Amino acid sequence: MALQGPEELGEPVEESEDLDDHDATNISPAEEIPLPVGPGGDDEDPVGNTVLLPWDRFSTWLHCICVVGFDLELGQAVEVIYPHHSKLSEKEKTSICYLSFPDSNSGCLGDTQFCFRFRQGSNRKSSLGCFLETSDRDAPPCLKREQGHYYGYVYFRQVRDKSLKRGYFQKSLVLISKLPYVTFFHSLLKIMAPEYFEKQEPCLEAACNDMDRWPTPHPGRILTLPIMGVVVKVRIPTCYDKPGTSQLVQSAKVTTNLVSIVLPTIHEVDLFKCFFPVFFHIQMLWELVLLGEALVVMAPSPAESSDTVLALVSCVSPLRYCSDFRPYFTIHDSEFKEYTTRTQAPPSVILGVTNPFFAKTLQHWPHIIRIGDMKQAGEMAKQMKVKKLKNLKTLDSKPGVYTAYKPYLNKDEEIIKQLQKGVQQKRPSAAQNAILRRYFLELTQSFIIPLERYVASLMPLQKSISPWKSPPLLRPFVQQDFMKTLEKAGPQLTSRLKGDWIGLYKQFLKSPNFDGWFRNRRKEMTQKLEALHLEALCEEDLQQRVQRHSEVETVDLVLKLKEKLSQAEKDHLPVRTGTLAKLQAHIDGVILALPEDLQGILHKPTTP
Repeated sequence: MALQGPEELGEPVEESEDLDDHDATNISPAEEIPLPVGPGGDDEDPVGNTVLLPWDRFSTWLHCICVVGFDLELGQAVEVIYPHHSKLSEKEKTSICYLSFPDSNSGCLGDTQFCFRFRQGSNRKSSLGCFLETSDRDAPPCLKREQGHYYGYVYFRQVRDKSLKRGYFQKSLVLISKLPYVTFFHSLLKIMAPEYFEKQEPCLEAACNDMDRWPTPHPGRILTLPIMGVVVKVRIPTCYDKPGTSQLVQSAKVTTNLVSIVLPTIHEVDLFKCFFPVFFHIQMLWELVLLGEALVVMAPSPAESSDTVLALVSCVSPLRYCSDFRPYFTIHDSEFKEYTTRTQAPPSVILGVTNPFFAKTLQHWPHIIRIGDMKQAGEMAKQMKVKKLKNLKTLDSKPGVYTAYKPYLNKDEEIIKQLQKGVQQKRPSAAQNAILRRYFLELTQSFIIPLERYVASLMPLQKSISPWKSPPLLRPFVQQDFMKTLEKAGPQLTSRLKGDWIGLYKQFLKSPNFDGWFRNRRKEMTQKLEALHLEALCEEDLQQRVQRHSEVETVDLVLKLKEKLSQAEKDHLPVRTGTLAKLQAHIDGVILALPEDLQGILHKPTTP
């Protein structure tokens, strides 16, 4: 009677209500905000069974907030970490220091916002680990929490100040988080940073106290988040949302005493603005990102560098980009030697850099994107129109894509003409962005659908699931079998593009993106098999069955069923409502049928 399930495959991947108009002015950051049930969520509040301590709610959004300043003797230094109990290793502090300031050649006067991403220095575990997994499971792949990296969201200010020795005031306010909510955190910094630079640390403390009263970042719910006298309204997408649709939050009437900011997206960057300097090559860039090729973006500022890298990573959405990417990378980075060595092929990573030194250090990289100043976008379009794609050993200063890569697919001239026409007709940037985002989405979906269809065919038939045998295993992924399906059910069914689709698939199957995607799909399908197996067990008359077995076999059955039940709750298996309760009732019934001494050993259930 083999009840144990197959071995776990792959790594575990790691609220609110609308404010009534008349209540909006009465919200105090010190008040508790109710967390109603969201559509498609559990019947109970995600934090309902979790005792939240001070700073726990804050920790579901941010790891900490840092202030990085410039000291004449020490250079960049972390001046403040808030909350004060937050832990950062010395290596993490060093990374934050160097990544929070633009390179000196960038000449960023005034206020600049950008983001970076760095490796987590130590394997610290959150006391909220189990709860975070629960709130994370409904998030789209691209919005799940980072497992081994932190994001740093930076608001850097550099202004002339004759009272200082260097003649400049230079400081960064940095939000450190596991969440890839770039648009949301940049919007938050626009509220927090100017206040902080004026009022200093008391203002930071007030902002953190506000955040510790926020609802948790639960996908699918409209969240109302008071911060320093402003109410920000957002909705975190779910993996069940239709791709390409934007669940816009409708703004409540703005009251006189409280400003309301409505963010239609928490993570999307302006694709058209980022790709405009190189938009003749967007399809080739999509292929390079899809295949996990080594890419470097050379830009004049950290803002343009980080936005372009994030745009590249998001162009294969809803597929998750599974390789490393660094929106802003410097020569001081702890991975500098690892990523710039010439003794081996460049790794599967996308780097965003601003220091001219990288033009020499990374000239052996196979694919280099050079971005000029995005403020001169009109001039750039003219340069790109006559510029030929070529591979240069020494880079000139002109924007462009430098590579010897030959795309697998024929160039889609229609999207280029559509975007060019938009530029000539002065079409709004938001409309251009929407056109480009939909183009990438349809291209990625056309590519992924045949893979989804083939992987679904690897699922055993439901009739092969027996409650008294281990759940059947998935059939293996066989490349030749998949390739045979492309002739009749390939991307030609949904895409007008011609070219070597077979070659593109063969290359993709060797990439980290395929490995990450297939691991995730295999885990989901294995859990579905486990769920079907549990449901089959619930339909059995267990008490009648145990009558035919010895007490030893019955105890063995109870222990195995308890283990399955515990694992099902831990993994949040996609079972029908009531399945786990029904199985628990079966277990209780079997235990009560045993002698008293065995009931005590097996934790006799309480009788009503």
